[in-house]
Amino acid sequence: MEEQHSRRQQKIFRNVTLVQAGFLKKSRRPLPTIIGLLVTFAVMIAVTWGAHAYFSLHSAFVSMNGNNGSTATSARIAAKKPISILVLGVDQGLEGRNDKGNSDTIILVTVNPTTKKATMTSIPRDTLTEILGETSSTSYYMFKVNSAYQFGGSSGSVKTVSAMLNVPINYYVEVNMKALKGLVNALGGVDVNVPFSFSYDWCDFKKGKQHLDGRHAIAYARMRYDDPRGDYGRQLRQRQIIQAVVKKGLSVNGLANYQKLLKVFAKYVKTNLTFGDMTSLAINYRGAASNISSGYIQGHDATISGTSFQIASTEELQKWSNKLRKSLGLSTQTLTNQETRQNSLNETYNGVDFSSNETITNYTIYQANSITPRSSDSW
Repeated sequence: MEEQHSRRQQKIFRNVTLVQAGFLKKSRRPLPTIIGLLVTFAVMIAVTWGAHAYFSLHSAFVSMNGNNGSTATSARIAAKKPISILVLGVDQGLEGRNDKGNSDTIILVTVNPTTKKATMTSIPRDTLTEILGETSSTSYYMFKVNSAYQFGGSSGSVKTVSAMLNVPINYYVEVNMKALKGLVNALGGVDVNVPFSFSYDWCDFKKGKQHLDGRHAIAYARMRYDDPRGDYGRQLRQRQIIQAVVKKGLSVNGLANYQKLLKVFAKYVKTNLTFGDMTSLAINYRGAASNISSGYIQGHDATISGTSFQIASTEELQKWSNKLRKSLGLSTQTLTNQETRQNSLNETYNGVDFSSNETITNYTIYQANSITPRSSDSW
């Protein structure tokens, strides 16, 4: 009897704690809880059904991140400071891939709880940059930004993007692109406004509003070469899917759909955010979700040794560095890195003109700390 009474007291205490934290209301209506940032592929949306749902969520998060199932909250999030998260959509397992894969989608998210503003910046996968954090013995030096994941994982991608824009990156969320199919299906599909008619991967899309299931959502987000805007058009469609997932996720009702969402994320999502971080974000950072600005780093088409790249001008990189640093409450700094150095050398010695819309064909990769061209076969 005493043991039953003790368990009852613990349950009451736990539910009161959840009410105070904002996870439960006194009514019996389920409360959609935003877990993590609502503007990324790592949108972790759950309908919380009492203490059972809370612990189910924690159990799924442990499966997703191992030791990061900790209920501890990092000092930065606990202090409600601005944060940045690099979101990586990994293409492993799609289109017959069996290797580690590249980061097909790269989005840098900043959230400032004080200003209640958030940014979502897409980085073209073919952007030329210095690759950092490699674990392999062969250095690729300057190459496509999406290759940073293949050689250094999420850590390598974080180091590479951070150096490229001179912006501190606090956390990462890595999403296997297979998650998109499962997530959209768990939500019963999503609605998007198709910008133009096209077909891709045996899926047909007609201009105007269209309902997409999981398979169509993947095809819609991945099509690139038939888009008149190329990779920039694809980035726009990826952001459409993200926003549609957020909107539909917030309207999810029922324990069945909630459990489906948890299974998808437990299987396909990795992050260095702890469970405590997630719950704190849900409570203290949600105000920024209604004030999101989005955009992308604009590059120039270029061909280097027969390989296609996007090269961002120093002016473009500086613009985004300034914007992102300001969103994090940091002062702006003059950007000085390998990208700006390579750009300067090419403007000086090769006459590269970033004001022209023509494809750049005379861009040269120079060796580190030298004005001697780097041989393409040393990549």
